[in-house]
Amino acid sequence: MSMTPFEDSHASAADNDAPKLHIPLIAGYRPDGEGIVEQVEVTALGADEKSKSSNTLAAQYRLVRSPAFVRGLAAGDKIRFPADTKEGYELIQRSGNLCLRVLSKSNIDDVLLALTPEIELLDGILDIETPRLLVYSIHVSIGFQAIEILLDRISGQFAGTLWYYGNVYDPADGVTPLDWWQEFLAPV
Repeated sequence: MSMTPFEDSHASAADNDAPKLHIPLIAGYRPDGEGIVEQVEVTALGADEKSKSSNTLAAQYRLVRSPAFVRGLAAGDKIRFPADTKEGYELIQRSGNLCLRVLSKSNIDDVLLALTPEIELLDGILDIETPRLLVYSIHVSIGFQAIEILLDRISGQFAGTLWYYGNVYDPADGVTPLDWWQEFLAPV
């Protein structure tokens, strides 16, 4: 039996029973080269292979929530950690979720009240809420245009509010589309 994009895009029932862990992923680097780490909530999917260079045991994980700062990932994505990469992890499989980040110069409560119900109507979920940041996950099959119209409309109502995708553009330059969504949007 095949799964619809929505059935596999968020954590599965088995993942809900698995203990939630936090792993340190690199969100960026300071000017002096020191890594900036975000603790990302995951469920363990099992042990993997030993890393060739560090001789440490890697494991596979599924992200429970889209990260606030780590680029290129969203809720439901499967990763191998640790990995011998600049990011410290290896992406194994995308979930099809988009990571949406909404920031505000002032308190974000009004944006939260206006945006969250509309995101939920599109089967999106609120992953992270802080006083100036909201992070949502929504499946790419909803369509970029529908998502962007909604986010532009709501953020335009609140001065000092902006939004951006967390996993659509290449982290190296911030403008080159990753195009991972093509497989999710291709006709069957």
